[in-house]
Amino acid sequence: MLKLFKNIFLVIFTCFAIWMLFFDANSLLIHRDLNADIDDLEAEKDYYKNEITKDNKAIKELSTEEGIEKLAREKYYMKKENEEIYIIEYEDSVAKKKTND
Repeated sequence: MLKLFKNIFLVIFTCFAIWMLFFDANSLLIHRDLNADIDDLEAEKDYYKNEITKDNKAIKELSTEEGIEKLAREKYYMKKENEEIYIIEYEDSVAKKKTND
């Protein structure tokens, strides 16, 4: 075993490898953290691409008169003149109020 430590090249290589793996600015540990950050950013990028696709669909729907009218009627409960709207809510879709008895 002592014979291995007498080989100067092996000692230098071992020190260099330990330095590069753990202590250097470009160490293996830092690269692992950076790769995790890259994976997180790629997932975020995919999420925002999906959101852009959904927004483009919504814009396309709202670019027509029928789409605008549908949004106004469903979301904002708007109506035409001389028209009555009845909103029917089912029991399972209405939030129940808590009573303090």
